[in-house]
Amino acid sequence: MDSRIEELPELLSSSDLDRMRRACRAAADMLWHVAGYLKPGITTQDLDDVAVAWTTERGYKNGPLNYYGYPRSICTSVNEVVCHGIPSPKVKLKDGDIINIDVSPIVDGWFGDTSRTFFVGTPSPAAKKLVEVTEQCLKKGIAAVKHGGRIGDIGKAIADHAHAQGFSVVEDFVGHGIGRKFHMPPQVPHYFKERGARLEKGMVFTIEPMINEGTYRTRTLKDKWTAVTTDGKLSAQFEHTIAITDKGVEVLTLRESETYPLA
Repeated sequence: MDSRIEELPELLSSSDLDRMRRACRAAADMLWHVAGYLKPGITTQDLDDVAVAWTTERGYKNGPLNYYGYPRSICTSVNEVVCHGIPSPKVKLKDGDIINIDVSPIVDGWFGDTSRTFFVGTPSPAAKKLVEVTEQCLKKGIAAVKHGGRIGDIGKAIADHAHAQGFSVVEDFVGHGIGRKFHMPPQVPHYFKERGARLEKGMVFTIEPMINEGTYRTRTLKDKWTAVTTDGKLSAQFEHTIAITDKGVEVLTLRESETYPLA
């Protein structure tokens, strides 16, 4: 999300956190269901149709649909698209593409949110490295979270790793608090500017680094949503929703078969 949030973050109760767990588990299941349809020749509109069918069958809603006018139910960001790619029947996937699929189902009034970048067919070595490093950046960001720590610790861990691998970190879009609202405090930059606010038990937020092959700079297309790299080079993104609890850090958007710490 882009960042204009000033209120204090909400600290969730244990019962509220149980509701978030359900929404986030749904997001994880939904993401992998949609990704199961990936293949050369499919359109990003086809993927949106799959997502709508999945949520409709379960009585869920899709957070992105009509959110400030966004016209589809998921985001599909291909190759140089950094985020907020709008599914379209005109965007047909090709062998070698990379695509970020971002899903945000609403379950009983609570938002889940997760994304990851997938390969379509066989990626180039450059694309493979970018995607692998981006996932590593997310893991390092999560590992930097602790009660009493600082928001800036997350961005520093991400940026240090991305820069060491020769990549840049997008600064125009950040992670965000989430719960009964789609976007709320705290803002979670993926770059380091200052140590920032203190992290507390009860906080729930996304970490969603966008890592670019070339420049970190982005521009938004005339549709007012699709953000792309200004140099046309590749961008990748991974996102989890996490909570700070009495036991430490909990990654809410894991599938049942997955565990944390992330391998």
